[in-house]
Amino acid sequence: MSLANEAEARTWLETLPEWDAAAKERLEALVALLIEENQHQNLVSAASLVEVWRRHIADSAQLLVHVPRETRLSWLDLGTGAGFPGLVVAALRPDCAVTMVESRGRRVEWLERARVALGLDRARIEGVSVETMPTRHFHVISARAFAPLPKLLELSARLSTTETVWLLPKGRSALQELDALAGWNHSFHVEQSLTDPDAGIIVGQLLGRKGKKE
Repeated sequence: MSLANEAEARTWLETLPEWDAAAKERLEALVALLIEENQHQNLVSAASLVEVWRRHIADSAQLLVHVPRETRLSWLDLGTGAGFPGLVVAALRPDCAVTMVESRGRRVEWLERARVALGLDRARIEGVSVETMPTRHFHVISARAFAPLPKLLELSARLSTTETVWLLPKGRSALQELDALAGWNHSFHVEQSLTDPDAGIIVGQLLGRKGKKE
């Protein structure tokens, strides 16, 4: 399945268990806020706004397909940038405690304004680098175009357990990055992106470092 345009993206979103009138209202407000703010800082490419529901909203929301629907999940979004997938996840799952990590000051300000405007009371913005985050564990960790896979795991493995679900959109490099990964035990595999037939999402659990060879 591949979502080819805005209409298909909107139709697919309506099939999600998380979709309701309130979620629709929050996401429409997010799109309006994004378009307005993008005139003041380059949150996303201007060209991508023509297909904002496919390129950013559905692209983020597809990660929810791989996550248990249990309540009160804790979700960590690393290098959240303009809030993707973090703000979309929080808008669709306001029951989740979504923590968005972003070190750039202007983006932190935007994320906080958006969080308040959308009424995302359980979401929080951490204006820090991943390295300086206090160690605590999350049920889900996502990162969209944050860092190459080995560096990402080095920086953030301490924030996961063997039960944590990792969701890492990697574009066309997904399979290559996973094949090249060394030094870790894991159950990662690649799922095809719904919004780009050439892109992949690394999904699975990180089980720990491999032991030294005898």
